[in-house]
Amino acid sequence: MRSKGVLVVQEESEQTKEIVEKITESGMFSRVMCCHDGYEAIKLIMREKPDLVILDVITQGIDGYGIMKRFTDKGKPKFFVLTAMGSDIHIKKAVTYGAQYYMLKPVDLDQLLVAIGEVLNPLVVEEPSVKRKSRSVDEKISNIFISVGIPAHIKGYQYLREGIKLAIDNPLIINSITKELYPQIAMRYETSASKVERAIRHAIDVAWSRGKIENINTLFGVRVYTNNEKPTNGEFIALLADKMILEGM
Repeated sequence: MRSKGVLVVQEESEQTKEIVEKITESGMFSRVMCCHDGYEAIKLIMREKPDLVILDVITQGIDGYGIMKRFTDKGKPKFFVLTAMGSDIHIKKAVTYGAQYYMLKPVDLDQLLVAIGEVLNPLVVEEPSVKRKSRSVDEKISNIFISVGIPAHIKGYQYLREGIKLAIDNPLIINSITKELYPQIAMRYETSASKVERAIRHAIDVAWSRGKIENINTLFGVRVYTNNEKPTNGEFIALLADKMILEGM
């Protein structure tokens, strides 16, 4: 069996060294590779076939978008964008070219490992139908978050995504958001329910501050909100979960 590998494509810096050391110490991969040039990255991907590529959108030689564009077949690695470029344009472009995750630098190394684990999760052996459903739900939620202006680097992004998935599996959990939903998310991410609640609220506030209300209304097909109206955490999770259930998720 081929050993699991990761390729880190980042500028030559002290934090890049720390990232490589942290990933190596985690034991998540048996092969941890690193390079600083886009063309060298392409050669390594073709030769070593890593399961995951953690790359910046700005790299020497050829940028991260160019790297991702070179690999479009079924055997391509998963791409994890780690960059200081946080605009909506960069995020949308990265997702279009195949990025599974988008995180901003400077990065908390422990949080980076959590995010890597989430990206690798579909690699766990499951029934094919379950794997496809899990991937399609994650992709659908990610696309919705991009549309409504919730950036991937804030903690509320992950907590909100998990809350929607819990509500899809068990719609009645919305009636026990404080006693059940928040604690379940907190348990998974080893934090407190109150921090989960605040982070989700912050994620929704960010979407409203970016003026993406019309995108949200378009998403639901009706005018649900105005600039002066913001949903509660439970309302927002319930609306998105219901939408996805109706679409057959």
